[in-house]
Amino acid sequence: MTTGTKETQVNIHPTAIVHPGARIAGGVEIGPYSVIGEHVSIGKDTKIASHVLIEGWTTIGERNHIFPFSSIGTAPQDIGYKGEETYLIIGNDNVIRECATIHRATTKEERKTVIGDKNFLMAYSHVAHDCKLGDHIMMANSVALGGHIIIEDYAILGGMAAVHQFARIGAYAIVGGLTGVAMDIPPYVTASGSRAQLYGLNLVGLKRRGFSEETIATLKKAYKTIFRSGLTLEEALRKVQDEFRLSREVGHLVEFIRNSKRGVTR
Repeated sequence: MTTGTKETQVNIHPTAIVHPGARIAGGVEIGPYSVIGEHVSIGKDTKIASHVLIEGWTTIGERNHIFPFSSIGTAPQDIGYKGEETYLIIGNDNVIRECATIHRATTKEERKTVIGDKNFLMAYSHVAHDCKLGDHIMMANSVALGGHIIIEDYAILGGMAAVHQFARIGAYAIVGGLTGVAMDIPPYVTASGSRAQLYGLNLVGLKRRGFSEETIATLKKAYKTIFRSGLTLEEALRKVQDEFRLSREVGHLVEFIRNSKRGVTR
């Protein structure tokens, strides 16, 4: 079924079920047997494939592509949740592949699960309640995020990596496949192992993202001071701050570590 003018045209397959209260912008496509709930809002030019479920108080931005059998905006897996109005907010230009699951939030924080822009969530990936994801993040197949996780921009998580609730993944970090993340992963680093350990900077990723040789060299020195010098963490952070106080990247690294609540992977 196609409705509206050329500018507002919506293409909804006859077998799809779209609640009359759902807000569907122009250019949206909804495939066979998909189900869209009452409180859902979908931005223009977003493509919803077949057999997709979107429910709850879910807002999806523009030009997203959601593949078959994904479940978006369903209730959090939290035994304390009693059906309260909580939210899932998804930005623009995201790709959400087959069988991904993204839950709306609990009432325990800001009532929002948030996914930014231009992220790539591969098949069977899971984003639990109250997570906050930035932009340009890549989650490979079957990555599992517990609740209340923060992932910063340009982070990459390898297949079947599992992240403990309340942990954080820093910007430009890469986490290897099958890695168990129990504590925070700092920005710019490589982490891997059944219990995550650090293996230096994510040099390939930093170069691909246009970091200068000078910036990478500075981050290398800061990394060695913080993680390999034998200093206590506080001593190392003070030394790095004094030595590289003009580096924005080092400043972010230090701030990330200082703000850790779960502790930082070493």
